[in-house]
Amino acid sequence: MSTAQNTWDRIQGNWKQFTGQVKQQWGELTDDDLTVIDGKREELAGRLQERYGYAKEQAEREIDDWTSRL
Repeated sequence: MSTAQNTWDRIQGNWKQFTGQVKQQWGELTDDDLTVIDGKREELAGRLQERYGYAKEQAEREIDDWTSRL
């Protein structure tokens, strides 16, 4: 399993603890967004596309950049 996957597994398993950091990184996400995302990477990417107008690839890059700093 890759390091990125291990990191995301940790985020998903402890989602509530990461929501503050997610909101700090992407302030346009609402509390409802965070509830729906519930630690699911694909859902986070989709919400970033909606809120910020990102292309899928850009949303994925943003997530990768963020997780690499955790």
